[in-house]
Amino acid sequence: MTWWMWMALGVVLAVIELATPGGFVVVFFALAALLVGVLDAVGVARNPVLQWVLFSALAVVALRLFRNPLLRWIRSRDHPHAVDSLTGQTAIATTDMAPGQVGQAELRGSIWKARNVDGAPVAAGQRCRVVAVDGLMLDICQE
Repeated sequence: MTWWMWMALGVVLAVIELATPGGFVVVFFALAALLVGVLDAVGVARNPVLQWVLFSALAVVALRLFRNPLLRWIRSRDHPHAVDSLTGQTAIATTDMAPGQVGQAELRGSIWKARNVDGAPVAAGQRCRVVAVDGLMLDICQE
């Protein structure tokens, strides 16, 4: 195959990767095709048999080396601890809570269990700041 055919194959495979909900498999074949196209264009890999061997080897090696680290990196950015982002948010107490008492508070349209960690009582309807999240319990204090 000529260099431009390898490049076209690489682009087609990249589009297939983008169009499918796969787990980063076809992209490595796309990168291998693009690399073989570059090697053919600069004159390193002119032999068609060598091109196919390089394409296969590069795709499999890249798949084995980079797929799992890439998936781990993507999953680590999926905010598995998104509940921690609630710290600093403003909640509305829905029950009266004395210091140290557990009640309820509304945050982002949901009712949560809330613990008043402030030294002053919190009245129902009062705005509170979330200072920590412990499982499904919000630690709140007065704003």
